[in-house]
Amino acid sequence: MTHLSRRSFTLAALAGVGVTAACGNGIGSTGGATIDARVDQTLNYLYSNYPGTRDIGDKSSGQLVMPLLTEAGLGIGGGYGRGALRVGGVTVDYYSATKGSFGLQIGAQQYAHVLFFMNQEALSKFRRSSGWAAGADVEYVFNDKAENIRAETTTSSSPVLAVIFGQAGLKVGATLEGVKYTRIIA
Repeated sequence: MTHLSRRSFTLAALAGVGVTAACGNGIGSTGGATIDARVDQTLNYLYSNYPGTRDIGDKSSGQLVMPLLTEAGLGIGGGYGRGALRVGGVTVDYYSATKGSFGLQIGAQQYAHVLFFMNQEALSKFRRSSGWAAGADVEYVFNDKAENIRAETTTSSSPVLAVIFGQAGLKVGATLEGVKYTRIIA
């Protein structure tokens, strides 16, 4: 018969904590409900303050809504946020956005953004990818004033339209940067 010492039991318990801590799969968590509530608030804000975006949303095949992306940099920078992919007004997946940048920069800022997938092909490509990086096929619209944002002929022909709004903070400089979106379990 094997005798279990206190030291062996403690080591086994600590090892078990490390293994189970890595297994957080979101079951029973309220993370999804929290993200959905923030997404609803973000879309309400966007559509009420920038009425032209409602037409973009109605024409799109789906929207990736990132209610809050926080970034900071001093030479090397980074950012992170979580959001939801909506198709037909219903959340189908949750995503994280991870941003990295390099260059002459200093400061921190927060903002929201929505990616409007303007056709089914762009939406399908996004959903099939294991991690999707925003690149040359994304048309960006920056606006921090309560003016109309509308899809012009040039932007409505783009497969993905990004609307960035609600900026707060100050970050200055010239950088090379990219954003990677990854599906998560919330």
